[in-house]
Amino acid sequence: MGTKYQGTEEEKLSLNAYIALIRSTDSIGEKIISSVAKSKLTISQFGVLECLFHLGPLCQKEISEKILKSTANITTVIDNLEKRELVKRVRQENDRRYITVQLTSRGKSMIEKILPEHLKQIIDTMNILSSSERKDLHRLCKKLGLKKQKN
Repeated sequence: MGTKYQGTEEEKLSLNAYIALIRSTDSIGEKIISSVAKSKLTISQFGVLECLFHLGPLCQKEISEKILKSTANITTVIDNLEKRELVKRVRQENDRRYITVQLTSRGKSMIEKILPEHLKQIIDTMNILSSSERKDLHRLCKKLGLKKQKN
């Protein structure tokens, strides 16, 4: 269902595009999160594990930037992952103020187990679009994301 806003055609077009984008994001997210939920992880916890798996040890600020979460939220997420022994904080010897977060062997095993199913669900969900449509979607979403960064 589109907007009921009684503005200009351009305003309604923007609102309808936004509504469709948010609804599709929510719908896709619900479908894809099941593989993550089976492991009793939040999507933020999964994001941290996946980020560390692909990029290696990072400081909390870098992680928060990569998965688009606040540094305060990342602290809580990492605290909870650390309690489950999925990550560990390591203080750097040459600069004791700098702490990186690393996957533990248990965390690495978990992400290696979850990731294939997660990727399969993403691919299956996105395959409703043609290759050309997926390229267009990627380009358009990237354009919207870059515009946000410029403001």
